[in-house]
Amino acid sequence: MNRLVLDAATLFAARMIRLFAYGALSVGLVLYLAELGLSEALIGVVLTATLIGDAAISLAMTTTADRLGRRRMLLLGALLMALAGLAFLLTQQPVLLILAAIIGVISPSGNEIGPFLSIEQAALAQLLPNQQRTRVFAWYNLAGSFATALGALSGGWLAHALQAGGMPALDAYRAVLVGYALSGGLLALLFISLSPGVEVIQVIEASATRPRFGLRRPESKQAVMALSALFALDAFAGGFVVQSLLAYWFYLRFGADAGLLGGIFFGANVLAGISALLAARLAARFGLINTMVFTHIPSNLLLCLVPLMPTLPLAIALMLLRFSISQMDVPTRQSYTLAVVAPDERSAAAGLTNIARSLGAALSPLLSALLLANPLLINAPLFLAGGLKIAYDLLLYRRFRALKPPEEQPDAGHA
Repeated sequence: MNRLVLDAATLFAARMIRLFAYGALSVGLVLYLAELGLSEALIGVVLTATLIGDAAISLAMTTTADRLGRRRMLLLGALLMALAGLAFLLTQQPVLLILAAIIGVISPSGNEIGPFLSIEQAALAQLLPNQQRTRVFAWYNLAGSFATALGALSGGWLAHALQAGGMPALDAYRAVLVGYALSGGLLALLFISLSPGVEVIQVIEASATRPRFGLRRPESKQAVMALSALFALDAFAGGFVVQSLLAYWFYLRFGADAGLLGGIFFGANVLAGISALLAARLAARFGLINTMVFTHIPSNLLLCLVPLMPTLPLAIALMLLRFSISQMDVPTRQSYTLAVVAPDERSAAAGLTNIARSLGAALSPLLSALLLANPLLINAPLFLAGGLKIAYDLLLYRRFRALKPPEEQPDAGHA
């Protein structure tokens, strides 16, 4: 097998293992913290700390990965993931949990967190022609969504089965944390096996004249800064409904247990993965920006309707319908970001936009947790998330509808 193909397969495998662990933890994370005796406000602080820490770690690692080595940064991220799992497993002190959330890598949403995504995207884009980039990113996201789905199902049912067998709820959730820490160790082994082919060539020459954060073209700076601001708004909205808080909402509103929550988010993430795969076909026909915007708006209208449902089956049905189109903007967003900058600016562009998303999402979990603590405002996080995301869609379309990626420009077929 070609070494570069093997590296790409390793990156896909690493994403699946990582997202499986994220999904398994996300279903029970807030329930675990509640079992420890943390209030909703403290739970919100812990979740916010994970995202602030993610932004700081990602900024440091993604902006130095091309210079210090992508494999080294990926390995460091894997070790921080294992460390965070062990810290959450071994301590019940809120201060120590918050410190572990900042220093380590913990995903409260079931989605990507930490430096992995930006570095892996840059490595994959380096190996791919422009025409294949969106399609491969779609499969990359599909692999992650299916892994998250299986993780959510496995984590939820493991905790449920252990409790049904007589194990205290706290210990049942700790069993999931053991698996999370072990996953970090397994990732470290995978990243060690990557070849030098994933590293950037001629980094020393490029870095000698490259400005801070790696964006040298004025048009790239303008595009990335505008995208970062918009992605931060989208992530701020998404922070109100990260998977762990959404699971908690179903628990508070309808009394759903861990097993049922695992099933709900298994189905949700499977549908999300399929929607990401379909996005590549839509983008090829209608364009990246059109696909991002006009699939995202109906998805968020559905999110606003979920809390209006009077029964659990109806709420689940509408949530699953929402997830069936919710992720079509993800591979298209990733592809578009890397398409509108020069090839040697891609690591920086991916890193900066993902960091902006992390910063944008940092505050809203705390606000969401405070709203969930008030029975009169329990539905507010879903309304806020849906409304703000629709505002993001409209602003994105207004700002970027005229900026086409290379494959959509009139002379693309003759390139």
